[in-house]
Amino acid sequence: MTAQATAMVLASLVADSLALGAHWIYDTDDIDRRIGRVEKLLAPLPDSYHAGKSAGQFTHYGDQTLVLLQSLARTGDFSLTDFADGWRKLFTSGYPGYVDKATATTLENMDRDLPPEQCGSRSSDLGGAARIAPLVFRYRHDLDRLLAAVQAQTALTHNNPATLAGAAFIARTAWAVLNGTDPLPAMEEALEAGVDDIDLDIRIRSGLDSGGKTTRTVIKQFGQVCGIAAALPGAIHLILTYPTDLQTALIENVMAGGDSAARGLVAGMILGGALGEAAIPRDWLEGMVHGADIRKLLAQLGAAA
Repeated sequence: MTAQATAMVLASLVADSLALGAHWIYDTDDIDRRIGRVEKLLAPLPDSYHAGKSAGQFTHYGDQTLVLLQSLARTGDFSLTDFADGWRKLFTSGYPGYVDKATATTLENMDRDLPPEQCGSRSSDLGGAARIAPLVFRYRHDLDRLLAAVQAQTALTHNNPATLAGAAFIARTAWAVLNGTDPLPAMEEALEAGVDDIDLDIRIRSGLDSGGKTTRTVIKQFGQVCGIAAALPGAIHLILTYPTDLQTALIENVMAGGDSAARGLVAGMILGGALGEAAIPRDWLEGMVHGADIRKLLAQLGAAA
């Protein structure tokens, strides 16, 4: 299971890195015209939200996922205090990337000396729930501890009922996949376990009904935006439409525009856990700026678990 869990983290992060070049471009014709088909890790355009970053780096979502992995490797277990400290240092030490509203609100609350569990914004974006692959790696043998850690880390920045419910759904799905369940029944089981947000429950069911349809059309219909009610069904669509082809799933995700980074973190997580590292293009793995560090951190965390 360790090899599959390693692939899960690598695939989740490489999906974010692949999305960097076209992230938050909503006009898919603009992606076609200015970038073309995104089949390799690219630097963002000069006028993008991530201008100044280079190919192989992460969006602010991936950077936060890496901070979570570093915290877990450092402490051996999830510590909200340690994660919060590392997360804050990321954004207050000359961070070169974009700072979204959820991050800015959380930083403001930290500056007021609120405890970590009270610092989260009310954002319903998928981003806070999408960065949990390192937690699934650590607690792949203990679902109860995984769910508790996932709720705490998500609420640090996104203390919203829908985002918290979505985080639990993703965690249950990823945990089941690592324990041998195929993605579709894993998601059905996670849905059956209960989603503590009625609207999100309905939207997840729509995602489960979308497999095999045209990706650009489906994701535009769900919404290309960051909100979990739109973005999580889009990620589910990718998982179901390309169940044996992680590479195409992640490329089509980027080509569908909008918040491809958050969708990709989730789709990469589930497909990587199901298909293993062989499904991830070698040049993508080698092109990740932090690839070697991620492997070292996973090995350190695996030895401590």
